[in-house]
This record gives sequence, C-alpha cells and structure tokens, in this order.
Amino acid sequence: MRAFGLDQIDRSAYLEAVLSTLPEYIMVISRDRQLIDINQAGLRLIGVERLDDLPDRDPLMLMAKSCHPAFQNALEAVFDRDSKSSGKPVQIELIPHSGGSHALELRFAPLHRTDDMVSAAVITARDISELRNTLAAVEQSTSVLQSILETVPDPMVVMDEKCRITSFSTAAEKLFGYSEGELLGQNVNILMPFPYSEEHDEYVQRYIRTGEKRIIGIGRTVEGKKKDGTVFPIRLAIGEAKAGDQRLFTGFMIDLTEARNTEAELQALQTDLLHSSRLSAVGTLASALAHEINQPLSAITNYLSAARDMLDSGAEENKDSLYEAMRESVSEALRAGTIVRRLREFVSKGELNRKRLSIAQLVEDATILGLVGAHDQGVESSIEIDPDTNHVFADRVQIQQVMINLMRNAIEAMADSAVKHLNIAVRSIPDDKVEIAISDTGRGIDPDIADKIFDPFTSTKNSGMGLGLSICRTIIEAHEGTISAAPNPEGGTIFRITLWKSHEEHSDVQ
Repeated sequence: MRAFGLDQIDRSAYLEAVLSTLPEYIMVISRDRQLIDINQAGLRLIGVERLDDLPDRDPLMLMAKSCHPAFQNALEAVFDRDSKSSGKPVQIELIPHSGGSHALELRFAPLHRTDDMVSAAVITARDISELRNTLAAVEQSTSVLQSILETVPDPMVVMDEKCRITSFSTAAEKLFGYSEGELLGQNVNILMPFPYSEEHDEYVQRYIRTGEKRIIGIGRTVEGKKKDGTVFPIRLAIGEAKAGDQRLFTGFMIDLTEARNTEAELQALQTDLLHSSRLSAVGTLASALAHEINQPLSAITNYLSAARDMLDSGAEENKDSLYEAMRESVSEALRAGTIVRRLREFVSKGELNRKRLSIAQLVEDATILGLVGAHDQGVESSIEIDPDTNHVFADRVQIQQVMINLMRNAIEAMADSAVKHLNIAVRSIPDDKVEIAISDTGRGIDPDIADKIFDPFTSTKNSGMGLGLSICRTIIEAHEGTISAAPNPEGGTIFRITLWKSHEEHSDVQ
C-alpha cells in the first residue's frame, strides 16, 4: 500500500508491510470521492488482484444503491470536519467485482497533510455478514420460540440452573393466572405450594452436583399453586437442554383438576357399588351358609331331642339308642364344620394376574386415586421411594386396591386431627422384599382391638362393616406377603405391606 503524504521510504515500507497483513479491510478515498488505495485484504474482498484492475474507482459502484446516501454523508462529515457526525459506523452492502455480496461495517477517519488539511478519508471495514446471519437466525429462533410459547396447548415453563423463570407460555399464563412479565426472573417455586416450594431448589442443585435423575425424563404427579393461592394437581414432565455451559430446564404440565374430579366421582360411585356388592355378598354367603348348615343343625337338634326323651324314660332301657343318637349328633356336627370350611375356601380363592411392575409407578397410580379430595380436607401428603426398590411381582389392581383402602382409612382417621400428614415410604428390606409403609397422624387404633383389626367384622369405624382390612390381608397373603399395623411415633398409625421383588424381565410388562 502506498504511504500517502509520507516522505521517509523506510516508514512507508513499514506501513506497507503492516497494512498488507491486516485481516481488516482498509481503503483510502480522495476528496474527489475516488478510491486511491486499498490493502490486500480489501482487494481479495472486492475480487481483484490490483487496484488498477477496477475499471472505475468510484467506491459507490461497489455497493448497493440503497447504501449510497449513508456512505456519502459519512465522507462529507470527514472532509467537513463534522465532529458530531464523523466516527459513527456505517453499514453497507458491498457488491464485489467478482459477484456476490457482503455486509460491511465501515468506520471513517480523516488523513491530514502537513498543513493540517484533510487530503483523504481512511476507511476500515469489518465483514459482519456472519454476525448479521447469526442475529437473523437468533431473531428467527426467538420468533419461533415465541410462537411456540403462544400456541403450545400444554402450559410450559422454562427455568435456568438457579431456578429462575426465563420463559412462560400463554397456556401457562391462563393456568396459573400470572403474566409472563410478572414471573420472568422469579424463582419457579412461586408456582408451588408448601412444602414443595421449600425443597425444590435443593432438588435441582443435587441433580446438578450428582447427575442423579429423580424426575427429569420421567415425569410425575405434583401440585401447583395459582396466583390466587389455589392448589391443584398437575402432571409434570421435565426436559433438559444445554447451551454452552448453561443448563435450561423445560417443564410441560397437564392440569389434572378435571380428571381428579371425575376420578372422585367414579371413586364415590365405586365405593357405593363396593358397599352394595359387599352387602350382597354377605347376604348371599349368609343365605348359602344357612341353607347348607340348616340340615346338619336340624339333624343334631332332632337327635339331641330324642336323646333327651330317652333319658327321661330311662337311660338303661334305651342305652343303645342313646349312644346311636349321640354318635349321629357328632357326625352331623362334623358335617356342619366341613361345610363351613369348604365355603371359606371357596370365597377365599381368587385369580391373581401377577406381573413385574415398577413399584414407583404402582405407588403413584394408587396415590392419584387414593388421595382424591384429600387436599380439600387439609391433608398434606408425601412420597419417599428409595431408588433401589425397582420392581415387584404383583397384581396391579389388587395391590392398588389395598393401598387405596389404607389411604382412605388414613384420611378418615385424620378428620379431627390438628396435624394431617399422610406419608408413603417405599424401601428395600432383607430377604429380597420391598416394604410399603403408609403412615398417618390420625387418632390411632383402639388398643382393645389392635390385635384383631384384620379379623372379619372387626372395624375401627363406627359405621364400618369390618371387612376392608380382612380383604386387604387376604390379598397380601395371596401374594405371599405380609401386612401389619403399628402405632406411629408421631401419632396415628403405620400400616406396612411387604411384597417380593422381581428381577426377571418380561416383555409384556411395562
């Protein structure tokens, strides 16, 4: 590059070497708006080897017409020494001699002669095509994300590693009652009731430290809290994304309020039907038992009556007949006992559809039904599942029936309690078994019936039939497990169920 206005050759050579190796594009424009010099990077950008290869040195010929006014104004500010306007960057679209286009950001500076006159303008240029494309892509991505947030049917919340909300969809606004502007930068626990709000941040930090997933990619049923304080059930699925060193967590939610209400109605209907079916079953059993036992009892009555008459008329004369009557009475009594035993065996038999089941999913599904309406009664619930419990070999419906019955009993037992907390804890125990403990803070079990609460027709309720816990024991024992009850140290009762673990894989089991 020529050193314009410099006298020392070594200084000119030095500048020529420096400017020729700079990656930035540098050009010099004379006062008559002619391109009089350009460095090697600039020549490559324009698409020529030498400045003389340009048929016209007018710089305006190298840029889009829409950029001419801004370029000319910047030049005039340099030559007129307009300090207010000079120095400001100008963006243009360069059209190289070889074709194509580049977005450039130009900066202008005056080149002074020894008499302090401005003889030319020095322009440094930076190619911002990639930056502009990146910004356009970011803007497009932002627009797409905004469109998704506005149209995604399920409520969606995005938070960062510090649990601060970074995005809040339109559906989420409708569900929780907040606008996105109210929540951006807020901790996501504002959307959770106690105690979830107190525990959430520690769960996130523990995941970041250990990488152990408790909910990410799995999903679970939790509770949310609206702006007006209403607590409601939601199905929450969490996803994770990484942007460089930053993590973002996306939560998709489904409002379960309507589903829970429907389930509550179905549960109430099922309870009524179950009560009616129990009454019908008891009636049928009583009728069958009365019919079957009536004959041996009648025979015993007749034999004993005859024996009495024989004793009245003289035992010695009727000794043989008296012995016969007594033998027949014993025989008929044994027959009655056999009938009762066979009926008991008949009603106790049941078909089990045992499969390999996820204990976490089994407990969660049972909890959804068992805790319907519990929050409205002031009951707080918690679930603790040790990660090493994995799977059990059980009949899904029957085990859930047992758990639902125990949870319903617990909720009723806490009706008048000052503290209402129901906890479900699942842990591994020796002998390759799993224990499910359901504890409450209710009134506890009357000591007078504590040792026989699993017996038929023994009830802890004033209006109970005393069959629920008996049926629970029958189901658990059919699974080769155990069920027991003990006082809760915090007040109330703890029911414990044990089931066998399953280590076998079955393709037909989810």
